[in-house]
Amino acid sequence: MRTLIGRWQTWAGFGIAAVLLFGVAPVVFSEFRLSLLGKFLCFAIVAVGIGLAWGRGGMLVLGQGVFFGLGGYMMGMHLKIADAQVFGNDVPDFMQIAGVRELPGYWAPFASPAFTLLAIVLVPAAIAAALGFGVFKRRVKGAYFAILSQALAAALAILLVGQTSLGGSNGLNRFRTFFGFTLSDPANRRMLYFIAAAVLLIVVAVVRQLMQSRYGELLVAVRDGEERVRFLGYDPANIKVVAYTVAALFASIAGALFAPIVGFIAPSQVGILPSIAFLIGVAIGGRTTLLGPVLGAIGVAWAQTLFSERFPSEWTYAQGLLFIVVVGFFPAGFAGLAVLFRRRRKAKDSVATEPEKEPDAEKVGAAP
Repeated sequence: MRTLIGRWQTWAGFGIAAVLLFGVAPVVFSEFRLSLLGKFLCFAIVAVGIGLAWGRGGMLVLGQGVFFGLGGYMMGMHLKIADAQVFGNDVPDFMQIAGVRELPGYWAPFASPAFTLLAIVLVPAAIAAALGFGVFKRRVKGAYFAILSQALAAALAILLVGQTSLGGSNGLNRFRTFFGFTLSDPANRRMLYFIAAAVLLIVVAVVRQLMQSRYGELLVAVRDGEERVRFLGYDPANIKVVAYTVAALFASIAGALFAPIVGFIAPSQVGILPSIAFLIGVAIGGRTTLLGPVLGAIGVAWAQTLFSERFPSEWTYAQGLLFIVVVGFFPAGFAGLAVLFRRRRKAKDSVATEPEKEPDAEKVGAAP
């Protein structure tokens, strides 16, 4: 009975989310606000993967900007090549300005849409799997793993800045088409929002299935007692690698959607600060829950857009302070506070409804 009720609640939750994303938001928001929400949904896709790796697996991933940037740059390379072909040019516009007349060799395969989509899925997943095996097999975890992942994000950002063939510090921008659709058309930009919303729902459904499966139980067991899991005959490294790879895949897909929705991808979306920003949203929303990372990522991104223009330096400090307060005093995030409130309320209700015990007659009579 409880399983049936849980399934109905899950389907009802997905139904409400679908109505809000596909029915209410396009009607209520303007084209600009809808594109902005699409950008926030990309951050939420990254957050779902972080919630799986960090919240359920205990891996503090501080380098998700690496995989986000890989997906964004691979998509951006395809879009720039497609734009150049529309205008009859051999190389993108920024290469023409730099005097480049021939497309670099590593750019050429991204002229194919099929190759681009496969690369967005396979390349980050392969890198994450290889890195995960190399790290987790050596039992590197905790702060050491977090520092390593953060160092990778910093290294990639520095590398991209020095690559003039990838736009340098400006990155790739001014995309005009998306797989044949003109990005200046409001209908096509709305289509991009719908794609991001659909991908988010699919990602949440996949993670929920993983959490409810035997693998999800093993992942939590590795987080809480890695040595016990190893004693039972399982290899914790393999379990961690799967979660880390899935999180990297989600980040890459989010970056690939972010590039055409926002219109650019640059090293500023790849380095340490974006990776920490992803983590802050997950921590505030509640990393151990399914929807907490989604709501936290969207809420933090919305607050940053609202307050950063008016209070740029103050917002940075406020964001850091909020992260410290949540991690230090509310490790389960705001979603955890809601769960705690419900538990206390149930406890109070059970105490209030418990019948009072009548005094023992013999003891009362024997009392002086």
